[in-house]
Amino acid sequence: MRARLNAVVDDRVGDGIVELIEREALAADVLGPADIERIRRDMLEAEARRLQPHYVRSWFAAAFELTGGRMLERETGRFEIVRVPGHVRERGRILPGRVPVLSRYERATFDKGRARVEGKPPAELIAPGHPLLEAVLDLTLERDGGVLRQGALLVDEEPAAEPRILLYLEHAITDARATPAGNHVVSRRFEFMEVLADGTARPAGPAPYLDLRPPLDTERGAAADLLAGWPLARADVERVGLEHAVGVAVPEHLAEVRAKVVARVAKVRAAVHERLSKEIEYWDHRANVLSEQAAAGKQPRMNPDRARARANDLAARLEARMGELDREQQLQALPPLVVGAALVLPVASVASSVDGVGPPLHARNTKEVELRAVDAVVAAEEALGREVEVMPPNNPGFDLRSTAEDGRVWFLEVKGRLSGAATFTVTRNEILHALNIPDAYLLALVEVSPDGAASDSLRYLRRPFGDAVSLPFATTSANLDWDEY
Repeated sequence: MRARLNAVVDDRVGDGIVELIEREALAADVLGPADIERIRRDMLEAEARRLQPHYVRSWFAAAFELTGGRMLERETGRFEIVRVPGHVRERGRILPGRVPVLSRYERATFDKGRARVEGKPPAELIAPGHPLLEAVLDLTLERDGGVLRQGALLVDEEPAAEPRILLYLEHAITDARATPAGNHVVSRRFEFMEVLADGTARPAGPAPYLDLRPPLDTERGAAADLLAGWPLARADVERVGLEHAVGVAVPEHLAEVRAKVVARVAKVRAAVHERLSKEIEYWDHRANVLSEQAAAGKQPRMNPDRARARANDLAARLEARMGELDREQQLQALPPLVVGAALVLPVASVASSVDGVGPPLHARNTKEVELRAVDAVVAAEEALGREVEVMPPNNPGFDLRSTAEDGRVWFLEVKGRLSGAATFTVTRNEILHALNIPDAYLLALVEVSPDGAASDSLRYLRRPFGDAVSLPFATTSANLDWDEY
């Protein structure tokens, strides 16, 4: 089956697609082309959202500097970590793990493709799980974790943005295995929910904060006025967010974890049962042979009771292992917790309240302009014979998912601007998506006629932001020249 599926699935999706397809196959005897295409699409979207080396690098560089560490780039994408502070090394000793945090690293990299370069020293791969990264992360949470509970005021520069409360939720999935701290945690996840002024709740995607910025000093007064007039009380906001999480996000998390755990436990159970059953059968047979030899007056090479005891020990071990695997499958979702919140205001509302002359042109684009731009791209895609799915308005990273007849999937970000606009804005999530899946990402620019008399013009760009991987961690968006693009 693996060979047949490998021939069908596009290699660029990665080896993980095969494991996912086999997991799906546990519940069905046959997977049709539609099932394979759906899994291919989901894997590609997961690839777009995963933590890429350039994201880990930008976060680590900012956080490591705050700890007092020093890192210098020696070759492209390769760094010398000149100094690791003593308190970082001490935190590494406290955290679980056998690999110590060193005082310096001759070379370090965040991209496994740069770990070995001919003629240069080998580089440590700094990625999730590396002791230095984990120590810096733990210190950062200890120092700044309280900021989440204080709340924040953030500004969204998207033209069609709405005022909303962004809730940070944490929830975990446990199994029935016991630990000193309680049941064993299988998966812990941060989830983000948005609550609108009318009390509507919706998922906010994996990292919505990346596209938001702190308010300017000149915007704080207007933001305070809007906050004072917010129609929902804090308790109502939390209740709406938690109810939505319990009804949508938590079940999805539980189903995702259960699918992985059930498939893995099934494989382990079959392997353990086969191996121990053969051992038990062998020692049972050995005990019977030795007993027959003793009854015949021969001196057996081993005491039959010892062989029988070995078989019984293995049987008890098999029973205990099967019980442990049963407990591993008994999954339970813990109630979600609100660990932080932020009031998110559209730039148009604070800008118009501050200077009295209204927001700049790129902020004055109405929802109608955005809808016309999306409609123009949908029409172009359908003319190419592709099946188009329009994403929700708050979907981070892309607006449309377009599937060709051959199964290839494109993710399109649509930017619509009135004729005469000088710039357009791209968010951090949009840049990250474009870098993560460069061969499947398209930026669609639509110049919209103000009076509707002239036709709207459309242009597609592949790899719109190049192959750059260096993005300052504080970057939330970038204004780009419309005419140049």
